[in-house]
Amino acid sequence: MPTIAANPYPWPHDHVIDPLMTALVVIDMQRDFCEVGGYVSAMGYDVAPARALIPRIQAVLAAVRAWGGLVVHTREGHRPDLSDLPSQKRFRSANGGAEIGSRGPLGRLLVRGEAGWDIVPELAPAPGEPIIDKPGFSAFYATDLDRILAARGVRRLIVCGVTTDICVHSTIRDATERGYECLLLEDCCAATVTSNHAAALETIRSEGGIFGATARSMDVIGVLKAVTPAPRTPS
Repeated sequence: MPTIAANPYPWPHDHVIDPLMTALVVIDMQRDFCEVGGYVSAMGYDVAPARALIPRIQAVLAAVRAWGGLVVHTREGHRPDLSDLPSQKRFRSANGGAEIGSRGPLGRLLVRGEAGWDIVPELAPAPGEPIIDKPGFSAFYATDLDRILAARGVRRLIVCGVTTDICVHSTIRDATERGYECLLLEDCCAATVTSNHAAALETIRSEGGIFGATARSMDVIGVLKAVTPAPRTPS
């Protein structure tokens, strides 16, 4: 069976690549993280690294959809009344220069229903693709993601999005604890601080792949195109 060239081991570990067992999880490719005037921009960070991911993620999305794998999208955001926003998180965001719930050019920062909270149009979910709305960093925290994956028999996750060191890393760590095997697309994720991105990748690959493996998007796309797609039964 083919495997994906990855670091520190060919992925997956048992050499079984099956679209019915695999999901692509696209983390928080929202306007608040990817556009000027959003949350990340309000903190003074450059959104160019996040925007540079969009064409590569588009290519991965097309390959996974054609292959028959599940695609899941996530959005970080809080209720309009901020009743699910812990006081420390609100303080921390204000301390960083972009208080969650405050107003900006794209609406209230990281608030559900606002323009900035939505996924960038270039990566819009296709009909039927689950969207996970999360109040925290991990896509598993206070969401039904684990239930959705379990119902479909998914055990392997290909992960991309922003930011590498926070929401992406938190999701991968959480997934590993739940028994999923993760592959991070290293050229399809970015961090606000470049050194944090590099450190997050190294952490995943350390100790023989403690949180999974990392790979380049074109290596993944090449293998998926070579593997016969399997039909997905509608749920």
